[in-house]
Order: sequence, then C-alpha cells, then structure tokens
Amino acid sequence: MACVTLCAALLSGCETLSYYTQAVGGQLSLTSKARALDSVIEDPSTPDVLRAKLRLAHDIREFATRELGLPDGGSYRQYADLGRPFVVWNLFVAPEFSTKAVESCFPVTGCVSYRGYFAEADAQAYAAKQRAEGFDVQVSGIPAYSTLGWFDDPLLSTFIRYPDAELARLVFHELAHHVLYVKGDTVFNESFAVAVERAGVRRWLAERKQTDELKNFFAARERQREFVELVEAAKARLDKVYDSKLPPEEMREAKRAGFDQLRNEYDALKARWGGFAGYDRIMGAAPGNALLASITAYSKYVPGFERMLEREGNDLPRFYAAVKGIAKLPKMERCRLLTTGLPGARAPSSEECSPKR
Repeated sequence: MACVTLCAALLSGCETLSYYTQAVGGQLSLTSKARALDSVIEDPSTPDVLRAKLRLAHDIREFATRELGLPDGGSYRQYADLGRPFVVWNLFVAPEFSTKAVESCFPVTGCVSYRGYFAEADAQAYAAKQRAEGFDVQVSGIPAYSTLGWFDDPLLSTFIRYPDAELARLVFHELAHHVLYVKGDTVFNESFAVAVERAGVRRWLAERKQTDELKNFFAARERQREFVELVEAAKARLDKVYDSKLPPEEMREAKRAGFDQLRNEYDALKARWGGFAGYDRIMGAAPGNALLASITAYSKYVPGFERMLEREGNDLPRFYAAVKGIAKLPKMERCRLLTTGLPGARAPSSEECSPKR
C-alpha cells in the first residue's frame, strides 16, 4: 500500500495552505476515532464478524514482531471506523510524453511520486486542474498508509474485513515502512515493503498450516507478477516513443496506439485468468502515463530485494541490516544494485537507472 506522511504536509514550504489543512485535519480526525483494540473487542455492541477480525489482527500484529522482526510499537493496536471505503486517495501525475511521475518534495520525506488526500473530492479537484494543464492523472483509493512511526497507526475499517492473508499482507507492508524509509526514493521504499509483506505472509500462513490459503496467496502473487510485467512492457514501449522526438501529433497517435495495445493485452490476460477482474479498478476507463508511474512505484526493485533476502539465508533481521546498508548508497547506486542483482553482477545499461525513467 502507498505510504503517505502527515509530516510531509506539515513541513513543506512549497505546497498550498489548503493541502496542509486537509492533511492535518485528516490525520487528527483519524486519530480521534481510534479506540484501544481490547476495548472494541470487549464492547458488546461490536459485531461478531468484526470482533473475530480484530482478534485475528491482534495475532497478526504479535506475529509481525515475534517472527518477522518488525517494530514492537503502538501501531495496529487500536481500531478506527472511518465510515468511508478508503483512508486516503493518492494522486499520481505524469507529463503528456513521459512515464516518470511528477514529484512533490518535502523537507523531511524528500521527493515522493504522489500526493495524498483524505477526501476524494479534494484529490479529484486537484486532478482536474492537472488534466486541464495537459498532464496524465491517476487517482487511486488507498486502504492504509504509514506515518513512519510519527503516530501510532490504527487498524482501519477500510481494510479490517479483507481476507485473512490480505489483512496480514497489509499490516506487514505498513510495518516495514517503520523499519526503513529512504528520503526521496518512493520506489525503493515501496519495493522493500512489498518484499517484506510477501515473506511475512508465506511464513504466517505456513505457521497456521493454511495450505489452501497459501496456494491462493501464491496464485494472487503470480497474477500480480503477470500484470506488472504487462504494464512494464507497455512502459518500455512508450518510453521509446517519448524519446523518439516525433512531432507532437505523431507522438500522441503513437501514445494512443500504445495504450490501446495495453488494453487489448490486459483483456487477453483476464481471459487467460478465467475472467478475474481484480485489476479493473486500477486500469480504469482510460489508462495513461500516471498509471504506469504508479505501478512502477510498487514493483521495480522487488526481485532485487527478494534476491537479497535469499542471500541472507532468508533471515529477516539480517536482511533488514543489509538493506539499511545499501540505503546509504547514492540513489543511482541503489538502483544499479537492485536492478542487476547482487554485487558482482553485470552493470546495468544507462537506461535502466536513468533519472528519466
């Protein structure tokens, strides 16, 4: 899940007052709704289904610290009912002829590839302004986010009723952001959290001997891999188009053709999946450059991190220490390491870690 921080909004000197206001107000509203987990579980008015999920979430939280080495803080030990489908809406913006997201930069968190809004109307209003200026825009509802330890993040109504494995995956992902956050490198941070969530869910389901759930989890991850590969291939094709220096009208036509091809390939992939439509909301009615940028933010370095974990004997604390080590490297060096594997692997091409990508 995407990571949105209140600190970014509080400390930025470049964003508007309205953005500060919605960020501060949204976080305070969320915090005011949080109740201690035990209190909600013991409340007679709590529905039985919710009570069972909260108990499960408590077990997941304990497993995260005991078996995964994730921080033993106050996060996910409270519950908040928000009364809406998502906690925030993330907005990705990309130029008409680029697949690189326009970044927003903040003193504490550095530059990030999205802006987070606590109200969908605010996200859509800003999106409309960006579209009017000729940008491609992607607005996505997000069920959870991390404040990176600045606040105790509660369990939320936006995700508490997820299937068991998905609930565990989400909690592990967000807690991974508490282990490490590299200022100004969204791709690094999100890919690391995805690698941790995958390792965590495999271990959690194995401990519970939930063989069928584990098979379903692997099947879901395989569909995710295929979808990401589809999007990455489209991104690579369009990058070549945008680098071609064609006249604008010719480039627009090539762009339309590129996204038509992506749509057709996605339809074929869905058919091969037997009609599984889990990515329809992401694809939307008119996918654009911002969609490609948003997918990259979650996936690019995952294989590299998983190779690192394997090299560390699948020992998560050792893995965290190793990742903290490469986090100290310059951004381009981190990219080269994670896109080509381990030290000693071939050097990547100049395009693979180009700032334009």
